[in-house]
Amino acid sequence: MKNIAVILAGGSGNRLGGELPKQLLPLADKKTILAHAVDAFECAEKIDGILIVMHRAYIEQAERMKASNDWKKLLTIIPGGQERWESSLKALQWLTENEPQEVNVLLHDAARPFVSARIIQDVCLALEKYEAVTVAIPATDTMYQICQKDGESVVETIPDRRQMMRAQTPQAFRLSLISRAYAIALHDHSFLATDDCGIVHCYLPEQPIYIVEGEEANRKITFQEDLLYGERIEKTKKI
Repeated sequence: MKNIAVILAGGSGNRLGGELPKQLLPLADKKTILAHAVDAFECAEKIDGILIVMHRAYIEQAERMKASNDWKKLLTIIPGGQERWESSLKALQWLTENEPQEVNVLLHDAARPFVSARIIQDVCLALEKYEAVTVAIPATDTMYQICQKDGESVVETIPDRRQMMRAQTPQAFRLSLISRAYAIALHDHSFLATDDCGIVHCYLPEQPIYIVEGEEANRKITFQEDLLYGERIEKTKKI
């Protein structure tokens, strides 16, 4: 079965400052965050195709990036939605219309540019057995579940962190499974998306979601200090 990676780069916000969204910002090697993410899947042996979901205002930049890179697996670039879940849904619809047979789909945040070959390999291997797979790492900090009291946040419970994990991407599914979960979700007037695993967990609760071990380096670039972390990763690669 084919494995198709979907790179979700539809965001327009930028907490890092500046005019461009973070996925178009360069790292220390002058290559953009988006290009790093695409390269990771382009080089992965078990990935058969790549789909980029880009904010409509920046598709031209993504097309220029495509022209200057040797991405043989890149199928196309499509416009995303206003919310992350809408971008995922647009990718699923495109794949349903353009892939004649069942495929596995790996949904990955463009803002996680340092996903490793090992993670991608392990996710693809897990998909040979399971229909829903995600990536996560153990929680190392104490976690608080909070509630509001007199307008202020207070600790309600302290969960056992041994049972807590921090979600990463890619989150991967049989295309028919994740499409079915979204179809049910869209008929729910109180639908509130978290991520793609959240859609499956909420609307197909009988479906187990298996976990592949992630890595600390597979962190999401969100703030300025995360760019500095990216520079450290790049330096480590060159040693």
